[in-house]
Amino acid sequence: MALSTFVKISGITNLSDARYCAGMYVDLLGFSLEEESEKYINSTLYNEITGWVSGLEFVGEFLSYESDKVLDTLESYPTIKWIEHDRIESLVNLEGKGFGLIYKMDLEEVRNIELEVAEKLNDSGIIFHITSLHEELNEEDKKAIKLISEHCRVILGVGITSDNVQELIAELGIYGISLTGGKEIKPGLKDFDELADILEALEVDD
Repeated sequence: MALSTFVKISGITNLSDARYCAGMYVDLLGFSLEEESEKYINSTLYNEITGWVSGLEFVGEFLSYESDKVLDTLESYPTIKWIEHDRIESLVNLEGKGFGLIYKMDLEEVRNIELEVAEKLNDSGIIFHITSLHEELNEEDKKAIKLISEHCRVILGVGITSDNVQELIAELGIYGISLTGGKEIKPGLKDFDELADILEALEVDD
């Protein structure tokens, strides 16, 4: 089995999520590496989790660290291949450092970004990860996402359900989707219902 689109799982905090997602053949697992973050994963726990999974790549997720601090942090996480950042300035400063780059941006910014700027960032290999505080997408949201998807690689992290995921991918022309890992009820026990339903909706035969 495989998935029909590119999938990133953000905010991994436990082995249960990591192993399940690896078994579902997702592309990227993201880990929050800023100490101030609620989902911060230290290098010891990161190694414990990632040592049990294979076949996918790992993302270091950052919110506020400057580029120098990002690189210093990643010295303790040598298997990280991707960097996601909320600040485009810090991300651009990391070009040419050997990492895949993902810019996490709010829908409001998507509506306002100049296409020329978006295309330039896309030419630098940057993927756009679109998020929002709102759980559903209206028609204006979809119009903005579709427009930027015509010029850039976009992974969508909002408004996705098992019922609409295939339709959204086709309608908006997005590169992939992003989902968020959850918390363990207790070690080894997880409620995977929503995550599992979406991933299963994307399953295709090899």
